[in-house]
Amino acid sequence: MPDLPTPQDAAEAALFSECWDAVLSYADLCTAGSTAAAQLAREAFAHGIREARDAEAGTVRSAGRRASRLPRIPQLLTAVRSTAAAWEDEGQGHKLDPELRLWLHSDKAARYTGPPLRRPLALRGLRDLQQPDAELLWLAEVEALPLSLVARRLGLDAAAVTEELAQVRGLFRDRCHRNHLDTPLDSQCRSYARLLDAVTRSSDADTPGDLSRHLATCVQCAEAAACLRLHGGGLPGALAGGVIGWGGLAYLERRRRAAEVRLGAGRPGRPDPDLPDPQDPAQKARVARNGLLVAAVLVSLLALAVSMMPFGDTTDEAGARGDDRQPVADPGISLPSIEPATPSDSPSGSPDGTPEPSDRASKDTPERKNPGPEPQGTSSAPAEQESHKSEEVTCRVAYDLVNQWPDGFQATVTVTTTEPLASWRVAWSFKDGQQVGQMWDATVAQNGSRVSATAADYNRTVPAGGDLAFGFLASWRGKNSPPYAFTLNGRPCAKA
Repeated sequence: MPDLPTPQDAAEAALFSECWDAVLSYADLCTAGSTAAAQLAREAFAHGIREARDAEAGTVRSAGRRASRLPRIPQLLTAVRSTAAAWEDEGQGHKLDPELRLWLHSDKAARYTGPPLRRPLALRGLRDLQQPDAELLWLAEVEALPLSLVARRLGLDAAAVTEELAQVRGLFRDRCHRNHLDTPLDSQCRSYARLLDAVTRSSDADTPGDLSRHLATCVQCAEAAACLRLHGGGLPGALAGGVIGWGGLAYLERRRRAAEVRLGAGRPGRPDPDLPDPQDPAQKARVARNGLLVAAVLVSLLALAVSMMPFGDTTDEAGARGDDRQPVADPGISLPSIEPATPSDSPSGSPDGTPEPSDRASKDTPERKNPGPEPQGTSSAPAEQESHKSEEVTCRVAYDLVNQWPDGFQATVTVTTTEPLASWRVAWSFKDGQQVGQMWDATVAQNGSRVSATAADYNRTVPAGGDLAFGFLASWRGKNSPPYAFTLNGRPCAKA
């Protein structure tokens, strides 16, 4: 009779699935197609696991002690970035996202491989934490997992994990503050270091005007402010942007939305619009094809699963933490299942003849600036507003400013439609000259103050009463007023 799997085995399987899901998600952001994404993910995953195994075995040492290293997921994401850089050097850059290729040849990318004291502050601060503390901070802040699940993953006391996370945040802040002072700074930056530390400690402290102007022009001090300010919800962005680098904020948004969908988060009293309908024939076809794709990739990685086992706490780290608890697997997260395809599940489309949406995951691809004409109406903002003034409102829009910093911000737009949509295009205007730089779950185009977001292949259809949503990063100067004059396919939307 075969041995029954232990809770530790189940936890390791769940961890393997989580790590692979994160790697594939970031690899998709970095590439120009799903085939290249799977190839990049496989290579990076194998490379990252080898590095982690060597570190666990103690072959990577510094000054006679175990060298600091990143938690398992950001270490694998770093492997994706370094593998993409190797592709670029080897003449395979055509497989990568064009914006990533530009970034790889910039000074921003050079910071991640340059002198240690010049590397991003969040990266240095996370490395300085003990491994269990760094794992807790990353899973809770960037992967957006509920603390109860994080506690089971790491073998922590669920009743005390909230307090422990608060302590780890404080430790991370202290490490970042120390590292900021150790960074080679010019005289102006060093003169602001103590003031920056003081104003970021309290949510009630006002930022003096001269410091605010300095943060708007100094990358190093702006990074320090993001890492030192634990209030205001900016820590996840500071971690993702500083540790991952290119595409960090887009990855953060993906993981947040993936956690909401996976854990069934949604509005009370109604189904989550992001959750697929299991009875939809088109969705069944996508599930079958996605399952086969992921399963094929996982088969090639099963031999590496054993190498994930040393990812647990090392003897010295676990002893420093004072516990020897075993994590319990979360039954709600498992490897993708494969649903048999029915005769109607043909690649050419759904049973009703509607073209099938692509399996391609969401990408923030700002380079696509010239989408086709709107399915309804025109792209002229004044004309479309004038021609539809008397029409019945068929959509409502919610604009959410997620985060804001001295020269940029992150926002999401959610539109609820009363009519079914075969495709969609949302447009709006900015008052203060804001410029959209990146967008995910839609394709962006901007002409002056007017911005439009066109559906991706995978989210173009929306049922009556359903929601469509997308997010973006943009720049601002002086004032950042909310956008206005929202339209859906050329027809005006009311505020939600």
